[in-house]
Amino acid sequence: MVFSAQELLLVRESPLAALLPTGHSHRWEASGVLALDGRLYVVCDDLRAIARLGENLLPTDDVVTLPDGRGRGYEDLAHDPATGRFYLLVESLRHGSRWMARVEEYDADLQPVSHGWLDFDLPSSNKGMEGLTCVRRSGTTYLLGLCEGNFCADGSRGRTPGGGRIQVFEQRGTEWAQVASVRLPSTLPFRDYSALGARNEQLAVVSQESSALWVGRLEPGEWAVRDAGTLYSFPRDQHEKVVYCNVEGVSWLSDHDLVMVSDRAKRDEQPDRCRVKEASIHVFALPEVGPRPSP
Repeated sequence: MVFSAQELLLVRESPLAALLPTGHSHRWEASGVLALDGRLYVVCDDLRAIARLGENLLPTDDVVTLPDGRGRGYEDLAHDPATGRFYLLVESLRHGSRWMARVEEYDADLQPVSHGWLDFDLPSSNKGMEGLTCVRRSGTTYLLGLCEGNFCADGSRGRTPGGGRIQVFEQRGTEWAQVASVRLPSTLPFRDYSALGARNEQLAVVSQESSALWVGRLEPGEWAVRDAGTLYSFPRDQHEKVVYCNVEGVSWLSDHDLVMVSDRAKRDEQPDRCRVKEASIHVFALPEVGPRPSP
């Protein structure tokens, strides 16, 4: 898909295997990232653990195995600054006759607190919630979940651009009730959605297939986007081919800088060039400002 967009500026990046111990995984199939107090928390869809890195991307052995990890792997994570709680997302699981996303809640020390369901019907086991972020308004914590497919659907409808949706949930007991739906701009050319981050009402949404990022703002006090926002593409190779093929997590470092992670390339489905940036962590700057110096 061809569209006009400014290109993100790469600040620094590294394969996760170069930063994390090999004893936990040989692949580090990164699926979500959270920037918090100078640390980068990374989850993988092949592990029940959280890796913690510094923003300078130096090697570390700080990997926390979750004592009550119930999922088959995690799709994303979010944090509530008011309570210190962490929320880990499992994309889609069978719950009775329904497919639903599950959220596991952990305290500031990553000890389990509870787990519950996001009360929203998903189309299947592999077309669920791909991104999770936390927004606090008027003393209430809300979790925002990004549907992978357009119109929260699978099949051809899910791949029809213009139906990006973010579902809004409020905790009631251990469960999470859907209270609103945010419609992304109908002009977005994305066929899929793979990551969501929020900072001060500013949203970042990634499309893996489009190798692009959308940045927009929520209307104050409303669950609606303010305008069409801005579209950015990931850098291409010397032949203008996509190399950032598997971006699956995003989090704001500042108002102009973002950290992202990439999953492992699909050997049977994607070209060899997609392996160049796979299973890695990346820091980008929005082009209006330019890259920040490394710490």
